[in-house]
Amino acid sequence: MDQREDGCTVFTMRDATGTGVMTSYDVYPGIKLMYNDFRMKSCFSRFRPKVPMLFINHCREGRIECEVRDGTYMYLDEEDLQISTRNLSDQTFGFPLDEYKGITVGIALDEAQRESQALFASFSIDLPTLRAKFCKEDRTFLMRTTEPIRDIFADLYAASRELRIPYFRIKVIELLLVLGAADVPENGESRPYFPKKQVDTAKRIMEYIRDHMDRHMTLQELSDRFRISQTAMKLVFKSIYGQSVYAYLRHYRIERAACLLRNGNDSITVVAGKVGYSNPSKFAAAFKAVKGMPPAQYQKEAVRMEHIETEWSG
Repeated sequence: MDQREDGCTVFTMRDATGTGVMTSYDVYPGIKLMYNDFRMKSCFSRFRPKVPMLFINHCREGRIECEVRDGTYMYLDEEDLQISTRNLSDQTFGFPLDEYKGITVGIALDEAQRESQALFASFSIDLPTLRAKFCKEDRTFLMRTTEPIRDIFADLYAASRELRIPYFRIKVIELLLVLGAADVPENGESRPYFPKKQVDTAKRIMEYIRDHMDRHMTLQELSDRFRISQTAMKLVFKSIYGQSVYAYLRHYRIERAACLLRNGNDSITVVAGKVGYSNPSKFAAAFKAVKGMPPAQYQKEAVRMEHIETEWSG
């Protein structure tokens, strides 16, 4: 579903897992800037460019899973920059943390170079050369953002509504200039690609530990159960979810406990037991480390906020 509003086109995608919104602005002929806000597990795309394209993706929050070769996957973390030609059709983009926020600059190279040739020439910007620099043989380029690039995207996220289009034009030129002058490794950072079988196994492990968060299990148990070496399991899991298995489980337990404290009537001790903590003191310490306050205080704050919201709605 899409709709035009306030000088942009808004594309909305929905499925059983949530909603994704892409807000697209025409910056120059052949160049679009898109804000991406996904709160779902994945998004299926049938888009395949019919003309030479360049896509510059910046991840602000969450993580995104991309298929880069037949049956292999790579992951964008917060403050990662990906440059690609996106020449795969019928592609599914996954969001391992069920959320993703970022910006995409999409460039139709021939149209942009033709229609804005005089402008780009005055800044010594050559789009085909830029494409060859980052995506030789249609390879996907991935790097951590440098300070100049990070500042550009920070400005784009903070752009005021009134000045957006002219401001976007300035910032896109700045981004292309910085990328053109950047001294980067030929193939980007050395990041591992993972075969689909390992990715699927890591996702099954994630589902299993979430479904059994009241249990204490060792890495050896998980390795044996899912028939994957501990070394591969730790590497793939952290690449997908940004945390080790234990750190992910600890964070999930606390988030689940917070939900129970906000919405249920169980005591803190009962909640602790439901999320795998037999020792209330250890639970309180772990909860404070994640939420910044003890569970008792968190529960009182949740009750207070509920009363305020009830009064406002009344």
